[in-house]
Amino acid sequence: MLLLLAPLHALAVETMRIAMGDAQGDVRVSGKGLSFGSDTEDARFSPLEQEAVVVRRRGSRLELNGAPVMGSAVRFRAGLDSQALRAGDMAVRGDVVVRLYKDGLQLINVIPLEDYLAAVLGGEMPVSFPPEALKAQAVAARTYALQKKLEAYGAPFYVGSSVLHQVYGGVNREDARTRIAVEATRGEVLTYDLAPIEAYFHASCGGHTESGWDALQRDLPYLQAVDCPCGRLPASRWSATVTDAELRAALGQSPEGFRVTSRTATHRVNRVTASGGASVDGVTLRRKLGYTKLKSLDFDAERTSGGWRLNGRGYGHGAGLCQWGAKALADQGRSYRDILQHYYPGTELQQLY
Repeated sequence: MLLLLAPLHALAVETMRIAMGDAQGDVRVSGKGLSFGSDTEDARFSPLEQEAVVVRRRGSRLELNGAPVMGSAVRFRAGLDSQALRAGDMAVRGDVVVRLYKDGLQLINVIPLEDYLAAVLGGEMPVSFPPEALKAQAVAARTYALQKKLEAYGAPFYVGSSVLHQVYGGVNREDARTRIAVEATRGEVLTYDLAPIEAYFHASCGGHTESGWDALQRDLPYLQAVDCPCGRLPASRWSATVTDAELRAALGQSPEGFRVTSRTATHRVNRVTASGGASVDGVTLRRKLGYTKLKSLDFDAERTSGGWRLNGRGYGHGAGLCQWGAKALADQGRSYRDILQHYYPGTELQQLY
């Protein structure tokens, strides 16, 4: 039996395409009222009359429960918009696309933007934070997503689901409080010169955010170094121990004579050197040592027996919205609009839809 995929009506909502992950030989998709169609916005979906199917790669073709499918991708939908689909180890709203990718399969979630944001908030910010902080995060996340969509328009997906973009864990990360924050700011985005900004954000800046150029090599007028109340919070302080072996691997030679040789205007490490001549920029050092160990580049180092003690401030690259700072400002009675203006100076808050 050959399963044909044919077109119908498009959904008139803003959607995102999120890479959920890759799979090898096959993947199981399940959901109530399951139907399938082609990976187009005007696809006709045909009922499957079963609540679970297995999509398998067979050479350069796809099979659905053993039957060949035309095309390089197949898209699944639950019976009702509010129902979730499970694909692999993630439950999501919206549609799930399974496509041929490299030697295996790739899973993509096609989801209404506002549903996506409700889950992103639950992955990016503690839901116990004040409502105004959650609203500020909702606007930043919406703006970031739309900017990435414009940048990648026409590509199979716009963003991933890991910390490299925005953390997205599907319906398990939704919460009533994230839904409220998203709905309260529905359609609101930050713009500069009438275009959505690159709305970067991070957990904690340690007292001063970083310029876009120093943090990300993005020379953007709205990513400026600003003072932040998070520096007074215990959550902004950290310490870590780095062994000589770890530092040797990061530097590519002996760590003897390791020292910080230059810093940015906000005290973040710009470059380190060792007596043997090794010289590494701060961003590379953090990547090689690991982001969870070297939580930020605002640190001081002291020699210990067999290693180094790093005492630091903040968590993340430091550019844009500081999440713990947003909490502190919200606790002071500042609105989400005030918070956004503080961390993205010169931007405008606009109602896109």
